[in-house]
Amino acid sequence: MAFMECRFHSDVLGRAMAMNVIVPQQAKTQIGMSSAGSGRKDYPVLYLLHGMMGDYCSWMRQSSIERYAAAYDVVVVMPNGERGFYTDMVTGHRYWTMLSEELPGIVANLFPVSSRREDTFAAGLSMGGYGALKLALRRPDRYAGAVALSAVADLRERFANPPPRDETRWLFGSADELIPRGNDLFALAENAVKAPAPPRLMMVCGTEDRLYPGNVRLRDHLQALKWPDLQYREEPGNHEWGFWDKWIKEGLKFLMG
Repeated sequence: MAFMECRFHSDVLGRAMAMNVIVPQQAKTQIGMSSAGSGRKDYPVLYLLHGMMGDYCSWMRQSSIERYAAAYDVVVVMPNGERGFYTDMVTGHRYWTMLSEELPGIVANLFPVSSRREDTFAAGLSMGGYGALKLALRRPDRYAGAVALSAVADLRERFANPPPRDETRWLFGSADELIPRGNDLFALAENAVKAPAPPRLMMVCGTEDRLYPGNVRLRDHLQALKWPDLQYREEPGNHEWGFWDKWIKEGLKFLMG
């Protein structure tokens, strides 16, 4: 696998941004890990999103994502989402538009990725788990599947119990604005389940994680909607990298296997 740190300009945000990208590379003498790379010009692409306390380097620094991705012919794109919840903020930047509309075009211009829905996936942890589900549920025409690890699944929790250093109202306005602004995963699922091919979803959360109740509520909602392809996993665990490193490997298998 080849690893690249890419600096690019975002017209949507009006400033420089960054992403890390893993690209399959054909190699015969690499020791210690398998080597992907078929030489194709249209690799599947996975948009892998970080959490609120992380950045575009988090997955590379704190997980074995490059080694796991080497088992598949997939380009992994890890963009910087800052603390913007992958959302067009009520007061601030348009992170959703950058992620969902601008970034795929930039990636397609720079890297050998497919533009087909069946080759396009999203995954993430915590805030990034929310972003991955939002990509799949809001754009089921573009994303074939998503994996959400310890996701911020129910934003109403943030209004009821704001966390420290909270930007919830800057990001989303009021709880009443979640649905009309396209930020409520429960409402997005009700629309996405009607799509010709709803995306495959995998949700995983630790039972000791503070976000566990919201994940259970979203799981129950998806099951009530009779979501056609939903895998939900839970086990003892908290909001930490040992848990996410284990489950992103399983998430890749779910999406690519």
